[in-house]
Amino acid sequence: MRHITTHAAPATGLRGVGDTSWHTRGACHGMDVEDADAVFFPLPRDHEEIAEAKELCGWCPVRRECLDFALENGLKEGIWGGLTGAERRPLHNGLPRRLDYRRVTAFFQGRDVHLTGAERQVVIDHAYVRGWRPDRLAAALQISHKHARDLLRQAANKVLDRDRNYGVPRPKKKRKKTSKAKGTPTPTAPGTQQPASRPVASAPAHAPLGKAA
Repeated sequence: MRHITTHAAPATGLRGVGDTSWHTRGACHGMDVEDADAVFFPLPRDHEEIAEAKELCGWCPVRRECLDFALENGLKEGIWGGLTGAERRPLHNGLPRRLDYRRVTAFFQGRDVHLTGAERQVVIDHAYVRGWRPDRLAAALQISHKHARDLLRQAANKVLDRDRNYGVPRPKKKRKKTSKAKGTPTPTAPGTQQPASRPVASAPAHAPLGKAA
């Protein structure tokens, strides 16, 4: 079962959907509410307040978590992660196309992490390959059983179309190595001459040893 990280959980590389433990480690933690609103929600032309907020975010240890929180929750106003709303606009627009395989791996490990549309599709494809049943996928993605069944059917059709168009890959057969028999001459390319072997003179059977007297 997936779990939602609580306030007492240690900080990890990927923040869970319900994880707000990073709030207490932020540089802005403990500020007065009115001061925080004035600093982090300035008017577009309040350059001094914007510069002050960015300076504070510059040395914040959870700047990345703050930015991810704003992107994943669609917070387009104010300064989050050291970026204004206008600076975050391209990130908001490109978020559905994000494909982070760390999040896909964390999902299969039981983490309740935020998934974009592209990451969610990878999860569905891998769930089909792993043989997940619709009820298991429905519980993991928090969707209806019928919706999960339709998603797995679409993944199956995708694999079927791929195999029909490109064919099913077959395993390569291993070649058997033939051992060469001793004394067998090695084949030579046509037009090449083999060096002539000289006969070895055999010593006489009763040859005297050493110098003759």
